[in-house]
Amino acid sequence: NPAGCRMQTLAWLGITSLWLGAAWAVPAREERRKMEKPKADLALYENLDLDNYDLTVDNYGEILDLSNYEELYDYGDLAPKIEVGTLAPRPKDPMTLPNLDTTTEPPKLQPLTVASPIHPAPIPAQGECLPSCLLCLCIGTSVYCDDANLEHIPLLPPETTYLYARFNRIGAIRASDFMGLKKLKRIDLSSNFISWVDADAFRLLPSLQELILPENRLTALPELPRAIVHLDARLNRIPSTGLQPKAFQDLKRLQFLHLSDNQLDFIPAPLPESLRSLHLQQNNNIQTMHEDTFCNSRDHSQVRRALEDIRLDGNPINLSLFPNAYFCLPRLPTGNFF
Repeated sequence: NPAGCRMQTLAWLGITSLWLGAAWAVPAREERRKMEKPKADLALYENLDLDNYDLTVDNYGEILDLSNYEELYDYGDLAPKIEVGTLAPRPKDPMTLPNLDTTTEPPKLQPLTVASPIHPAPIPAQGECLPSCLLCLCIGTSVYCDDANLEHIPLLPPETTYLYARFNRIGAIRASDFMGLKKLKRIDLSSNFISWVDADAFRLLPSLQELILPENRLTALPELPRAIVHLDARLNRIPSTGLQPKAFQDLKRLQFLHLSDNQLDFIPAPLPESLRSLHLQQNNNIQTMHEDTFCNSRDHSQVRRALEDIRLDGNPINLSLFPNAYFCLPRLPTGNFF
């Protein structure tokens, strides 16, 4: 039928035109979208004020919100992958494996017999380590025993020159504690509980120059060696009766005598000409002095140039009552003149 064939031909032409129109519309739509996107982006940036904008530490948090940074970021990709393998293969040679079936017998101890007695430990010779160097610190000829909870003086090496045993619990000094230490120059026993000292504990030390004994419980001073230069016995309980008569007269090298914060009733005269510093202040009970305490009243030409530091402040004495006692001194004592 010619009419039917013509209708079929028109239908195929209509479908073909529709298909071609749709195919041409897709690229046009994509091209239109690409052209409109920059315009939209420009519209967003037009709302931002970027003039004279500086990024600083103060406004950094306003631009970037890092509060949830760890939650948003996935660290799983960065974690190293560990593959768990199997155990090492068993050696092929069975001789290389330990024999677990056999056990080793412990060695048998030989009983002690009378034929092999136990000898005591030998006494350390000179230069060897002594017990004091196990409790204390020995550096050269110096022994440091500070704050070691000692209750008595330890056995010291014979070459000891300086001993520091401060802040311990030492309660007494025996004559044997320093016996034979001919090179000992300085003993510092500050802040202990020393209440008693043997009369010969220090007298037989030929090289002792400095004896430091503050903050103890001494009630008397022992006899001192002739080489002493510095004696410090502050903050003790020494009364005037605890000093031997003329205790310091023959100490021709004594320069520093510090006996403040004790219980002295008078100045321990006579004092050697070598003395430079005398401290008797605070908590003593000195109320008077003799005209010959510092100077020879019969020799008005005497001058004691060395004795420049005399501390008597804190004692109940009026120094202005003894004007003739200071004429030989380069300086007046420190204390109350009213």
